[in-house]
Amino acid sequence: MEITSNYVELKVSDGTSMRAFVAQPKTGAAHAGLVVGQEAFGVNAHIRDVTERFAREGYLAIAPEIFHRTGAGFEGRYDDFAAVMPHMRAMTSQGIEADLRAAYDWQIAERGAKWPVAAIGFCMGGRVAFQAALTLPIRCGVSFYGGGIAPTPAANMPGLLDRVGELRAPMLFFWGGKDKHVTLEHSRAVVDALRAARKSYVNVDISDADHGFFCDARPSYSPVAAAEAWALTLAFLKAHIEAAA
Repeated sequence: MEITSNYVELKVSDGTSMRAFVAQPKTGAAHAGLVVGQEAFGVNAHIRDVTERFAREGYLAIAPEIFHRTGAGFEGRYDDFAAVMPHMRAMTSQGIEADLRAAYDWQIAERGAKWPVAAIGFCMGGRVAFQAALTLPIRCGVSFYGGGIAPTPAANMPGLLDRVGELRAPMLFFWGGKDKHVTLEHSRAVVDALRAARKSYVNVDISDADHGFFCDARPSYSPVAAAEAWALTLAFLKAHIEAAA
């Protein structure tokens, strides 16, 4: 499927402006919207590529630059996490949710009030996708190795488990069994909270995958795990978008 891609400038409710990368089918034949949550390394080449991959599957996909308040256009290197930390520590839940609302509202303005929208995110963006499911009327959310859903003190993220009761949409979670950043303790805390709150979720542990296994620009990339997760993601999105139609 041929696609087009471009940047748009969004107005956020706190008075800031935020750039977002948009990709969609060239024919205008998109069947649903998708908000793509960036990794901690920004809306970089990998996130833009993922956004375009979803466009080729028929989605109107938008990846907002969550770091726009501290580093508009920031793209960090995967071997320089220290450069990422100031931006992560400056984030607030209120700011993230305002950014998500701006991206969601842009989709609705483009396609109308009944336009179905889902959310997906990677690493830090996995938390962003979870927040989207807490605060927006999306159809479903997908979180890849989402750090900060369970408390992560080192990154100044208090976690979101005390808000699980607010979850408004089904979630699909992917975790890597070899992940030393988002550990089994973190993923179990998320699943236990969801189960206790009787929320709808699918949980996938890929035992031989590491953190960032979906990203082909990282040493931890796993082609097999990425292919498995891609197929499950497309099926999950399709099922929940069609079920709510």
